[in-house]
Amino acid sequence: MTGGPLEGVRVLEVAMYGFVPSAGGVLADWGADVVKIEHAVHGDPQRGLRQTGRMRVEGDPNPNFEHANRGKRSVGLDISAPEGREVLYELARRSDVFLTSFLPGHRRRFGIDVDDVRAVNPKIIYARGSALGPRGPEAERGGYDMTAFWARAGTAASITPPDIEGLINPPGPAYGDTISGTNLAGGIAAALVRLGRTGEPSVVDVSLLGSGVWSMGHGITLSAHLGESMEASETGAHGSPANPLVGLYRTSDGRYLSLVMLQPAKFWADVCRHVDRPDLVDDPRFATGELIAANTGQAVEILREVIATRTLAEWAERFATLSGPWAPVQDSLQVVDDGQVRANEYMVRAGEMRLAASPVQFDVRSAAAGPAPGFAAQTEEVLLEAGLTWERIIELKTSGAVT
Repeated sequence: MTGGPLEGVRVLEVAMYGFVPSAGGVLADWGADVVKIEHAVHGDPQRGLRQTGRMRVEGDPNPNFEHANRGKRSVGLDISAPEGREVLYELARRSDVFLTSFLPGHRRRFGIDVDDVRAVNPKIIYARGSALGPRGPEAERGGYDMTAFWARAGTAASITPPDIEGLINPPGPAYGDTISGTNLAGGIAAALVRLGRTGEPSVVDVSLLGSGVWSMGHGITLSAHLGESMEASETGAHGSPANPLVGLYRTSDGRYLSLVMLQPAKFWADVCRHVDRPDLVDDPRFATGELIAANTGQAVEILREVIATRTLAEWAERFATLSGPWAPVQDSLQVVDDGQVRANEYMVRAGEMRLAASPVQFDVRSAAAGPAPGFAAQTEEVLLEAGLTWERIIELKTSGAVT
């Protein structure tokens, strides 16, 4: 992204899979020069992820890799070899941020822990993403968004109806990874501000577990205060036991509308007119907010019956002037063609692909995303910029230290 707020910031990423690389992808969207270090032979294992549920990707580009690695440059480097590690240190000397997903034991083994990197660049921001946080008895353990973010942090149990066996899975690949990666990118941006103001570099930590707790923060706070767990309603239950204007309604073509009007008395008359039931406006059963709450079951049945008479498209046209909040329930393919998504550039072109834009806009524009790099595609370019000669690069290639 030319002219982005992080233009001129250099990020050295030593990370794999979805979580931490998605933080690097956001930083690249914001204008940073992100150099991704990949295994000299195998690259990031995410490149080989082709099957996601029932969806399979053949050939390149691969959306499973592009999403988190937009706009970066790739260097193939064997950091287990002394020569490769020296190259990494040379790149760290000229970087502002060191970004890693490696577990503590691997960081120590490869010589890329905080003290190792700060020894060659005392002012570098050291940012690390973990599964379960940097402290405690499980700090050395790894994990994925399914385990640490989704299952352990409370979301899965909170949304799974009591009549469903097991747990509802995350709605899509890298769901918790992407949320957590955006948190990490924001933390790095704050650390850059601190560095600029005070000259003090930070160690930035974000974990999947911590991000999951934050995402469920309202519900977990309620549980801590009341001493009871948050439980989902049974399958098919209306969204609120005391508000007919909070819940899902099925249309004649099998689609759904989501109504979320937290002040039912304020919106009741408007909804009745929009569904061609003005007689309900003065119905004594629904004359006040208290009566609407008390007679929610009857109101829900009436609205279910009337909304089932028209298609989603017909209701969308009618509800264009509805004063209360509502939305069509859309699947992932329908989101791609949503007019409001297009108008706000929430999908952007990156090479051959359309990618979801990272969520922060500057000056009312989405950041322009670049395509993800080919494996080790910028190795020579980056090493030459770091001051290595062609002769030295050839030596490193011959030894296998670089791709």
